[in-house]
Amino acid sequence: MSWVVLLAAASSALVATALAMALVRRALIRHDVMDQPNPRSSHAAPTPRGGGIALVAVLLAAWLALWLSGVTAIDAPGLWLALAAAAGLGLISWLDDVRGGLSPLIRLAGQAAAVAAGLFALPGEGLIFQGALPLALDWALTGLVWLWFINLFNFMDGIDGIAGSEAAALGVGVFLAGLLAAAGQGLAPFGLALAAAAAGFLIWNWQPAKVFLGDVGSVPLGYLLGWLLVGLAAQGLWQAALILPAYYVADATTTLVRRLLRGERVWRAHREHCYQLAVRAGRSHAQVVATISLANCGLIGLALATLANAWAGWAALAAAAVLVAFLLWYLRRAYTGPSNAD
Repeated sequence: MSWVVLLAAASSALVATALAMALVRRALIRHDVMDQPNPRSSHAAPTPRGGGIALVAVLLAAWLALWLSGVTAIDAPGLWLALAAAAGLGLISWLDDVRGGLSPLIRLAGQAAAVAAGLFALPGEGLIFQGALPLALDWALTGLVWLWFINLFNFMDGIDGIAGSEAAALGVGVFLAGLLAAAGQGLAPFGLALAAAAAGFLIWNWQPAKVFLGDVGSVPLGYLLGWLLVGLAAQGLWQAALILPAYYVADATTTLVRRLLRGERVWRAHREHCYQLAVRAGRSHAQVVATISLANCGLIGLALATLANAWAGWAALAAAAVLVAFLLWYLRRAYTGPSNAD
């Protein structure tokens, strides 16, 4: 791994994303592609929506440049499949951002096709469950989890800074895991580039946000993050892959289950995620995101601890579960108070 090339690619991704975001934001305002506040919004003023165009474009170019530079040994056809699938998702999501009303079935079909392509693009043998299941069942279960992750990443993009900070944390986690474990080394450069591009976006999206990702950003970004995490699992680092996104998965999944039990239409927009309850109780977006980011630092440390040995892995999984449970309680109870939590 060439550190000069790697650091140059990461710094270029950060700067290019920040500069491209300025140009895209100007174009969005000119063409009136704005997110208007509504009763379910967490923002009060019209804000350009679709800045993810800049982030995704830079990220895809950075990943391609990393492969061409030879700093990663990821198989070329596999990488092309993943990049093409992410670009396709970006196009479908952009149409939905601009025109609205795109059928959920069309969106889901596009995501399923991208996930299928991504499974073929995985490094190594692509067995997520390490041979414990037949290949067809292995891929079917992995595909469903990946599909859920793409959508939960989109659902969780509800306050300023949260999607960018989560993407940056996951990218850093994949990078460090790749540095410490030879099995994940091929994915490490992609993780660092993704974290750098997310940081460039955060310059514009930190409270008060000057631009939003839009589905054109959150859907492809969730897909590429899912590809990295599934790739880690395929290389045997499944415990780290489970721990890194644990907060996002737990908040989105528990919220979905609560709404299902209440008989609500779960596909409708809402403000019931734990982090949204904290904001509704009066905490600023920056305060809530900083709290989650601190917890993500702990999750990164625990994910790296799984690389030591099998016993350390199980202990880290247990510690991560406790940390996430405490964070969910803290956001729901300590911020909102028992009377407003449910």
